[in-house]
Amino acid sequence: MSEVTVRVKDNGPFLLQGDFSIVDAEGHTFDTDGKATALCRCGASTNQPFCTGNHQEIGFESAPRVSDS
Repeated sequence: MSEVTVRVKDNGPFLLQGDFSIVDAEGHTFDTDGKATALCRCGASTNQPFCTGNHQEIGFESAPRVSDS
């Protein structure tokens, strides 16, 4: 199995890269075409669960960092 990386983009989406599946609550799989996929964090996307860039329009701010503890 290949490695999957999830990057938290400052003030933006989660960016997933690698070999993964996104499955809805009913067990249906979203088509990701095997490429990097941005998932919405702000809740304003018009194409949930994917990011449509609406975080810029609503002024979404979030830039979490790993703590040293």
